[in-house]
Amino acid sequence: MVYDLVLAPFVEFDFMRRALVGTLALALGAGPVGVFLMLRRMSLTGDAMAHAVLPGAAVGYLLYGLWLPAMTLGGLVVGFAVALLSGLVARVTALREDASLAGFYLISLALGVTLVSLRGSNVDLLHVLFGSVLALDDTALILIASITTITLVALALIYRPLVLECVDPTFLASVSRAGGPSHLIFLALVVLNLVGGFQALGTLLAVGLMMLPATSARLWTSEMTSLIVLATLIGMLSGLVGIIVSYHSGLPTGPCIILVAGGMHVASLIFGRAGGLIWRLIPQRHLTA
Repeated sequence: MVYDLVLAPFVEFDFMRRALVGTLALALGAGPVGVFLMLRRMSLTGDAMAHAVLPGAAVGYLLYGLWLPAMTLGGLVVGFAVALLSGLVARVTALREDASLAGFYLISLALGVTLVSLRGSNVDLLHVLFGSVLALDDTALILIASITTITLVALALIYRPLVLECVDPTFLASVSRAGGPSHLIFLALVVLNLVGGFQALGTLLAVGLMMLPATSARLWTSEMTSLIVLATLIGMLSGLVGIIVSYHSGLPTGPCIILVAGGMHVASLIFGRAGGLIWRLIPQRHLTA
């Protein structure tokens, strides 16, 4: 029974194994990035950036069709451009950075959908917007694995300033100039992981595997190392369960993965030991002298 439900799809079908490897690699890189986005109160920034890469991917699609390198390069260029432009606009105008980013991402989303529609069919548009986990090939897997490796190495190098900036940015600014460069490197990692997620989950769902596991993990622990490990494990488990549910139900794989992650998030909201609803309703014993 367990073999038929869980193991058989991956034993029998190569595309299922590719989908699983790609999703696990995505979760390994996106999990820590999502944790830092959440702690820096930039959760919606990830969503905005996920939409912002669409025009670049669409230009690559117009020029070369569904060719992965062209769409990836286009997404990277536009993602970095939107991140830099939103910061620049926030510094030279009265708009705050969140409002500037919201404007750019809405323009990018509309422009990207329009560009894809100029040449492609509705099927192509759905592929770009929602991805196709089951269609991952060797090139996509190598790209995702490379992005995950770069992410983990870069986070290891800038871990201390990132944590300090989450806890006390004023103190970090007073003792080091690493805050600015580490912020730019972190934004680059966000864009990279969104581009990697775009290959499997599309521009609309890529941020889901980044933010839902991170917010779920925060409801179970507040210790930094445990938070990163738990977010990564939740992302991996969401990918595994989502692929299996998709296989047996015939539903789209990407949305199934995100829905499973969403189910874990709802469960964490209710049962989480570090802020879940049930534990907040239970009277806590106060310390006495």
